[in-house]
Amino acid sequence: MIFIQETFRALRICLLLWLLTAIIYPIGLTFFAQFAFPYSANGSLVLNIDAQAIGSSLIGQTFTADIYFHSRPSFINYSQGEKAIPLGISGGSNLAPSNPELNNRIIKLATNFQDENIKPAADLIYTSGSGLDPHISLRATRQQLSRVAQARGIKENEVIPLINKYTDGRFLGIFGEPGVNVLRLNYALDLQEINRQ
Repeated sequence: MIFIQETFRALRICLLLWLLTAIIYPIGLTFFAQFAFPYSANGSLVLNIDAQAIGSSLIGQTFTADIYFHSRPSFINYSQGEKAIPLGISGGSNLAPSNPELNNRIIKLATNFQDENIKPAADLIYTSGSGLDPHISLRATRQQLSRVAQARGIKENEVIPLINKYTDGRFLGIFGEPGVNVLRLNYALDLQEINRQ
């Protein structure tokens, strides 16, 4: 009899813990996040002027057209066309430094920049550890400035304020280096071009 009572008691405790940890806590946390941090809770999505998501400011995206600043390379390359801003799909290759495929990719990227007479910053030829980094360094941005300005038919001085606007500082003011959010910068350049027309 005691065994059956203890079994039911244990089952009630398991059910209570399951309700608390699998239902009540996640739902409560979701409602709190939606109320307190709606932008972050919904994936930090960047919306265009038609209120359509064009990507996340937290995930690196591939840009190949000359009118865009190129982001860090990503192993995954899902693009919607030459001029379109692709939705944020990115990732790492998990290739070892000794892997010939990784070495060939790095050499190819470095050669492309060498053809443009640019000694590229490391973040233009090496992926980030996760493959998801949405930022490039200020140095990598400056190296692409003349190409982007020339491709868009504008002066470099018109692009610099946007670079400054979309540069995120060090985390907590001391950790890491400042970085430029590539998606937000490229979209701001597109908006500037639309407004000029």
